[in-house]
Amino acid sequence: MISPDGRTRAVAIWRVADLSAPPFLIGSDDERAEVVAASFIKNDRIFVTTQQLIDFNPFSGAQERTFASRTQVLDLEGNPVRVSLEFDGLNERQQAFVGIGGLVSSLPQDEQNVIVRDPLRGDLYRLNLYNGRAQRIDRGSSRYSGEQADLNGEIRARQEFDFDGGAAYIAIELKHPDTGEWSEHFRWYARDRQPIEVAGFSNDPNIIFVQSVEGRDRSAIYEYDIRARQMGEIAFAHPLFDAEGVIRSTAPADFGEVVGFTYQGERGRTYYTDPVLRDGYNQLREALRIQTTPVSWVDIETGERTRFSVGDGADISIIAASDDRSKLVVRRSGPQTPPEYWVLIDGRLALLGRAYPELAEVDFGPTELIQYEARDGLMIPAFITKPNPDIYGPGPYPTIVTPHGGPWARDNLDWDVSGWTQYYASRGYAVLQPQFRGSLGWGQRLWRAGDREWGRKMQDDNDDGVRYLIEQGIADPARVAMHGYSYGGYASMMAAVRPNGLYRCAAAGAGPATIALFKKGTYNSRYLREFQHPTADGEDPLVRVNEISIPLYLYTGDRDTRVLPSESETMAAAMRRAGKQVRLTILPDMEHTINTWTPANFAAVLTSVEEFLETDCGMG
Repeated sequence: MISPDGRTRAVAIWRVADLSAPPFLIGSDDERAEVVAASFIKNDRIFVTTQQLIDFNPFSGAQERTFASRTQVLDLEGNPVRVSLEFDGLNERQQAFVGIGGLVSSLPQDEQNVIVRDPLRGDLYRLNLYNGRAQRIDRGSSRYSGEQADLNGEIRARQEFDFDGGAAYIAIELKHPDTGEWSEHFRWYARDRQPIEVAGFSNDPNIIFVQSVEGRDRSAIYEYDIRARQMGEIAFAHPLFDAEGVIRSTAPADFGEVVGFTYQGERGRTYYTDPVLRDGYNQLREALRIQTTPVSWVDIETGERTRFSVGDGADISIIAASDDRSKLVVRRSGPQTPPEYWVLIDGRLALLGRAYPELAEVDFGPTELIQYEARDGLMIPAFITKPNPDIYGPGPYPTIVTPHGGPWARDNLDWDVSGWTQYYASRGYAVLQPQFRGSLGWGQRLWRAGDREWGRKMQDDNDDGVRYLIEQGIADPARVAMHGYSYGGYASMMAAVRPNGLYRCAAAGAGPATIALFKKGTYNSRYLREFQHPTADGEDPLVRVNEISIPLYLYTGDRDTRVLPSESETMAAAMRRAGKQVRLTILPDMEHTINTWTPANFAAVLTSVEEFLETDCGMG
């Protein structure tokens, strides 16, 4: 995926025999849509997703100002592959709207077919990418969902959502390796919040890999014996972070063998069990000049001190490999390094391209993974990005706290796709990204500590991070602001409410003015009603408008369907009635999720917040 002009996106295809030649570009076949994702599913077939603004939903018949996506298959010349696929119950317009549905399996050993899913009914089809013929192989069911296929395309796991005495649960059913019959093997209750997931399949039809956190602070991956219905040994676990998934080979020589495990570290990481990939990974880190820096760490669960190393400014990940592993595609990125893509061919590295090439020569500010102690003793992870000291000196600096959305989410020690951290660091600000209680990916203790603490202890964690930076001489106590989006926008509203004198101003993007909006969304889902609804409780900034004593900037997108613009409008109106200083901006053609944002959306957020900080807040 590239953007030749910085405005529109296209698929770029390079021939590895001559990477110096310009790539062949493929744009969208519809001027109203643009390509947002592409991947190989056969050597000469590409699975492509396009996205476009819509004002009319062809399924509900309702006016709906949002974004919609469509999938299709292209050949290497950019021609759409014609298929006879027709999903039951869809008219011609609706069929064209969804394309070929969701990809279930690329069937790596099948030279012509893939398996796709009807996005509405859940039916599964075997689709030939060369003659266009489609054959339904399984009907969808209102009872089952989440079907998982092994590398051969056989559906071997599925989920069922049901109730037991009124308690919501998810059951995982597995196919017996001998009889082919389905039966329930796992059941986890939404209220317990200890998910069990099938992480992958092995070549042995009796053994699967299961991810579970039961009895642990961090999830591990286990081997599971289907016939014996018995959990086996731990296949992979990390002492500090959640284990996530299993990587299996699709090469004919070792098809289906486990070559690695993924886990959540300071960023998404892979532990390679395959010696060729492991050695290649280590050699690539050296070739691409990856330096490491030690991090002193306190285990959030046990309080034990330890150390581990992280990439200093950048690190790499292998994102693709040829069957013989002589050709690799490598991503080099970090908080100081916009993503670069390199190709390793027969031992020689070549740069394919850089995202944000205009920034290649910029000396960004350094970003560190840190921890600080909250007022109740809980250790809080955080990322701190400082301005370049050669330009702005040793500090203290004006500081922006940027709590993430979710709140069940997290930040990573990688390039910030929002642009916030380095954009503001380049203007002299220190930027703190607190992983406050309630954040995912740092263990159960930190996650569960956020229950019913909206605007309370979750907010304390943000404030305690500011106090820590002041003590360290990083933050100027007279110039601290908060800028958050979604849940982070709610946190920014609460920062304006709190009478602690820490913040000079706050900027809230697409934030709920009351917890009621979030609670309504979770209550309307029978699953979230027990899984997340009980955790969302705390303070409402809207009812505490009279306590606001600092300027507040509210912005939101006019197409936001997750946190409606009326939330920001209501908050602004209440502040005006109370005589409080507020600014409100409704940004055109902007949805809630960042994957739908256009370059104009990104620019509008960055520049409008910057102007607010300089003019209304005096932070410069």
